[in-house]
Amino acid sequence: MSKVTVFEHPLIKHKLTILRKIETGSKDFRELVNEISTMMAFEVTRDLPVREIEIETPIEKTTGYEIAGKKQALVPILRAGLGMVDGILEVLPAAKVGHIGLYRDPETLKPVEYYCKLPVDISEREIYVLDPMLATGGSSSAAITFLKEKGCKSIKLVNIIAAPEGIELVQRNHPDVDIFVAGLDKKLNEHGYIMPGLGDAGDRLFGTK
Repeated sequence: MSKVTVFEHPLIKHKLTILRKIETGSKDFRELVNEISTMMAFEVTRDLPVREIEIETPIEKTTGYEIAGKKQALVPILRAGLGMVDGILEVLPAAKVGHIGLYRDPETLKPVEYYCKLPVDISEREIYVLDPMLATGGSSSAAITFLKEKGCKSIKLVNIIAAPEGIELVQRNHPDVDIFVAGLDKKLNEHGYIMPGLGDAGDRLFGTK
């Protein structure tokens, strides 16, 4: 089964608590999502391969390191996933960005695709699927399935808040995909929202209802 990493860093815990608060407005919410995403990116990219290179400092020649292997791509699930992109680009500025548009049918709670735009070489890249909320897991699982159909083999899922039900579904459908979450909550309510969660991430990011 895929590995699940739940972040325990005190700064992430602190910022996640502010993010959850009902009184946190859209401006602060966007900034916190950006900051949390940047901090998560360091752990998410921990296993990137490197190779030695020779460089010259102002003092002498020495051996350094550069990222080797596959290039990276960020694939946010629209629309809430957009809030995580800039934070991770702070760490991976050369990554390309694709987009997958999915919404959850309010009756069936199943994902419906309405948009997809990916880099032409997406199958050759290390892919990070971004979505602040992993609730039922339907949208994330569907996005990963779609990427695999495009030939993608190296995929990680990055979420800020997750419910056990969402993790279980993604692990069942995609046991090869590692999952990274800033916070693991207790369950979903009868409407498919994460408890205690933080409400609708897209609405809070963009000030909509």
